[in-house]
Amino acid sequence: MNFDFKSYHLRAINADSETEKLVINQELKDYYASLSKEEQVVFNFELQKYLMQEVGRLGSDYESIKDQQFNV
Repeated sequence: MNFDFKSYHLRAINADSETEKLVINQELKDYYASLSKEEQVVFNFELQKYLMQEVGRLGSDYESIKDQQFNV
């Protein structure tokens, strides 16, 4: 299973309203509910992997920006 977490993440970031974010979140919930138990396990694993990659990337970006500010 290769779910495109990034597309949902970007849609939520760029949502024009809280209502739109709620709709996106409900889409994900409905998709998750449609999966078999085995697929849900894989989905959860892939979601955790995606989140860890994003947190790592954000941490690296933060450190880079912080270093640039202090080196000016």
